[in-house]
Formats: sequence, structure tokens, C-alpha cells
Amino acid sequence: MTTTLGIDIGGTGIKGAPVDTATGELIAPRHRILTPDPATVDAVAGVAGEVARHFDWTAAIGATFPGVIADGVIRTAVNVDKDWIGTDVASVLSDACGGSPVTVRNDADAAGIAEMTFGAGRGRTDTVIMVTLGTGIGSAVFVDGHLVPNTELGGLPIRGKVAEKRAADSVRERDGLSWKQWAKRLEEYLGLLDDLLWPDLIIIGGGVSKKHDKFLPLLSTRAELVPAQLLNEAGIVGAAVSATV
Repeated sequence: MTTTLGIDIGGTGIKGAPVDTATGELIAPRHRILTPDPATVDAVAGVAGEVARHFDWTAAIGATFPGVIADGVIRTAVNVDKDWIGTDVASVLSDACGGSPVTVRNDADAAGIAEMTFGAGRGRTDTVIMVTLGTGIGSAVFVDGHLVPNTELGGLPIRGKVAEKRAADSVRERDGLSWKQWAKRLEEYLGLLDDLLWPDLIIIGGGVSKKHDKFLPLLSTRAELVPAQLLNEAGIVGAAVSATV
């Protein structure tokens, strides 16, 4: 059994757990800490270090980050502090976690890897989009089982606004939208993905996926639409798997 610590850094919470990367199972209850506000480099890295110390972890770590990562450097930071831009994220997190080697992926890409390896996308070789709904909207696109990294489709424009400013789960909560009202916005966004990329399968993940029965039946898409099987643990699992590749 290969065990790796996965740490999922999000705009709302930072959570982690040791993962059996052969099965995708968490081998200990996940540990979650609220994301600091402001979510500066030092503050977020410090919390990631707390998660690692909670599990007395000294080996390899996989981590996610809510932004574009190119050559190990953060290029965008929508839901965390802008001082992350230009940061060598793996190095910063490694220092915070006692020197353990850290592999970092975009958060939605990591969740998609988990679902394609162990969940709703397992065995699919057509075009698959993973959509994560939370503080913002994340995306991961797979073609013939291969990831197209850093797609950031939550930034697409709808009605003069960035899509995630209209249809993220945080918007539903902030504006007090009913499931029906929110589903209408979400369907418009998913319809845009349908028109642009013609996916065969769309997997809905993120924290709200555990309530999929409240809104998925209200949605109509050309692509097959299913909830994530790993639910909100997908980021942790995908982070851990990424560190073993």
C-alpha cells in the first residue's frame, strides 16, 4: 500500500488526510481548518503545515491550490490573496510542512484526476468535464483520459459577469437563492460548456455535490450529467495521487 498525505487548499477551508493511492480511500478521518482571512501566503502555508503536523506527517505530500499553476508557480489567485501570484507554491508549502516534498496541482484538476481514477469518470475515454462548485467554479477537462490542465472555465463570461460570480455555490448561499433559482443559473453555465466543448460527460463536484438530489434533477444538459462519487474528498484524493505519478 502506498500512502500519501493529500491537502486540499480551498477558498473556504483547508483539509487533508492520508490516502491509500491504490484504492483512493482515506485511511484516517480528514482534518479541516478554515482558510485564513486574508488568505496570504504565510497564513495559508501555516495552516497547511498544521494539517501535516496533525497527522505527524514527514513523507511526500500532494496539495491542491485554487489557481493556475505553471512550472510550479502560481499565476492566478481569485479566491485567495493576490500575493500568491508569482510564488513557487511547492517550495513554500514544503517549508511549512517541515521539509516534506510537496507536489501541487490546480484544485479542480486534482478533483478531476480523482474522479477519473476512482469515481464517476473511471474508464471513460471520451470528453469529460469535472465542474467543482464551491467558493468559485473550478473545471477539469479530460480528452481520451488525458488532462488538459488549468482550464479555469469558471471564468467564462455569462450575461456580462464571470460565470462563477453568478453560479457558484457561494453565490447561492450569499443571495439566498432557492435550489430552483440556482439551478436555472447553473444550467445556463453548463449549457455554455455544452456549446463550447461538446463534452460527453459532466461530473458535478465540490461541497454541494453531497446535496445533488436537490438540484441535479432540475438540470437539463446535452451531455450526460452525474454527481461526483468521491464528493468533497476528491481534491484530497487527487492531490495524493498526483504526488505519486
